[in-house]
Amino acid sequence: MVSKSMTINIPKGLEARPVALLVQVASQYESSIYVEIQEKKVNAKSIMGMMSLGLAEGEKITIIANGPDENAAVDAIDKYISKQ
Repeated sequence: MVSKSMTINIPKGLEARPVALLVQVASQYESSIYVEIQEKKVNAKSIMGMMSLGLAEGEKITIIANGPDENAAVDAIDKYISKQ
């Protein structure tokens, strides 16, 4: 299991389109991937779960991945979230 804290650098936060793109990135990996903020933990491959978080630019989240490609999955999500 790998976990990494990161800050959302996407302008306007994770609205519908950025969430859809993040779900696409996460879905490319076999590992189980979760996004955690405070007490909430949702599946990063679930568009409805991700939308329920209502993440804004500058918020700190933790990505947790568990599986055969966990390191690559966390790196790809980190690259997406901090690319802007």
